[in-house]
Amino acid sequence: QAIAAQMVADDVDVIVPIATPAVQTTMAATEDTGIPIIFSAVSDPITDGIVADMNAPGGKTTGTSDALNTKMVIDLMLAADPDIQKVGLLYSKSESASTKPVQEAKEYLSSLNIAVEEKTGTNTNEVSSAVDALVAAKVDAIFTPTDNTIQSAELAIFEKLQDAQIPHYGGADSFALNGAFCGYGVDYVQLGQETARMVAGLLVDGDDPASTPVRIMTAESAVINTETCAAIGMDLEQIKTAFSALGIAVIETTTQQSF
Repeated sequence: QAIAAQMVADDVDVIVPIATPAVQTTMAATEDTGIPIIFSAVSDPITDGIVADMNAPGGKTTGTSDALNTKMVIDLMLAADPDIQKVGLLYSKSESASTKPVQEAKEYLSSLNIAVEEKTGTNTNEVSSAVDALVAAKVDAIFTPTDNTIQSAELAIFEKLQDAQIPHYGGADSFALNGAFCGYGVDYVQLGQETARMVAGLLVDGDDPASTPVRIMTAESAVINTETCAAIGMDLEQIKTAFSALGIAVIETTTQQSF
């Protein structure tokens, strides 16, 4: 709130907030101003009240979306292990961006007759306890959408999941960078570049946010943590072949404390 207020006081030409909480805070701070907003990495702009319509936002706010292809994440799980019987859903109820993909996952898994075990946490300690519960429930894999709370806790939980031989699939490459088996989603470098192009369109070309569609990124890749892949006994080359059959390229990484 303080940062947004300072930007308003500085009378900037545009504000570029990243992710839903920052966007909502910035919108509140600029409500009585003419300062436009070009947001980045908002998973569900309509549900979160950021735009009225993806094609015609209708206000002074537009931007880029990193909406997750939830069905593909489940398909990747099944490509890697066709014998999956139970999937754990790990997320934070405090993150609105997780609501839609978790519901999508439940519906899709139900249609496949795959059982679901659902656990939540709002901080690292709660997330760690939730992981213990999922391990005890003997889930075959775990899915987390683009959930900042879980991603922040990944370094505290990835070794537990390695020990339990459970692959964790997260909705961004950052999960894999912090130890999860697989991070899947849009290319965030491309997302940032596209956001910059929209800012240029506003400042240089005079584009009106009200009529500038929200741009949904579709470039998708799977980032596999090779250390975790080996630790849970999965064959990297087989994973690459299975994912390739779905049109998803594999990028290899190792666990990093920061990035």
